[in-house]
Amino acid sequence: MSHRRIALVLGPSIGGIGTHVASVASGLVERGDSVLVVGPPETEERFGFRARGARFAPAPITAKPSPELPLAWWAARSALHGITGRGVDVVHAHGLTAGLTALAARPSNAALVCTWHNQLITSGVKRKVSDQIEKRLARGVDVALAASTDLHEHLISLSASDARMAPVAAPPRRSEGEPGAVRAELGIGDRPLLLSVGRLHPQKDYDTLIAAAAGWKDLHPEPVVAIAGDGPERERLQGLIDATGADVRLLGYRTDVADLLAAADIALVTSQWEARQLFAQEVLQAGVPLVATRTGGIPELVEGASILFDVGDLKALDSAVRGLLTDPDRSAALSTAALERAATWPDEEQMLDSLDALYLELTGR
Repeated sequence: MSHRRIALVLGPSIGGIGTHVASVASGLVERGDSVLVVGPPETEERFGFRARGARFAPAPITAKPSPELPLAWWAARSALHGITGRGVDVVHAHGLTAGLTALAARPSNAALVCTWHNQLITSGVKRKVSDQIEKRLARGVDVALAASTDLHEHLISLSASDARMAPVAAPPRRSEGEPGAVRAELGIGDRPLLLSVGRLHPQKDYDTLIAAAAGWKDLHPEPVVAIAGDGPERERLQGLIDATGADVRLLGYRTDVADLLAAADIALVTSQWEARQLFAQEVLQAGVPLVATRTGGIPELVEGASILFDVGDLKALDSAVRGLLTDPDRSAALSTAALERAATWPDEEQMLDSLDALYLELTGR
């Protein structure tokens, strides 16, 4: 039992980062650490950190650097200096704005770690500004962790004080629903179900997926595309779906991803960039054929167990999906390869072992 005081800081999240922080919080509590999670109030509502044995302190951390961020710094500072009245041993932030908040609010005697989960997709003046902000953070933390190799290289280019790899493990999900319940809910019978899960955000490039789906109307039976997730692009994407006539269903935020995967014939990732995406991990763990963009950390994650295509390549996406739908043997082989690849990844316990060793290195306990 280690009995360290660990603070986990995160910004807005409806998926991967929040799921990861919840997993880490649970694991650290089980190992005897006192855990405080600092983040926007809605993250507690969605991920239930208190129910996992952690304390939770609300702080209005924004998704991007903004004039509102100083309010989050004050809230985080109060929380980080007040836990058990003695401060904290380690502050571990997840994401850029959470990292900036932690950097400004950290107690002087606490070690500071930040995990880079995402790459900022900007250009021109915005790119220069974001690089300067990231440099400040990367050089200000004791250890900068990267969720994928390309992020690790990015941290090195920023002259991070200490850049290391730290793959994020997806918590296992188990299907709990009745067989056929998802298909009955969607009213699709035996039509092929193509599933994507993610925030409705430009990074996910759902425009390409919707355009591809509009072209699948000539297939018999026509596949149905379901996108589970919510976000700022919902209204625009629904308008695009209506305009193209594509059979794409926006399901909103779902807690039954395992049930959705159990019903799916193919999983799709069309993102402009991803690190070690949790949905891609869940897909392979479920043995579902995956078609994904060749970007970020996805190629090293799947290593031949999925069909990859270049970002925005509509023809390649269309060809991959048609190929799998018309070739059951290829689909079955990809399913087997997915399970075999997933078995090689570090699991949650191994991920926690790595964090435990890092915290020991930084605190001596």
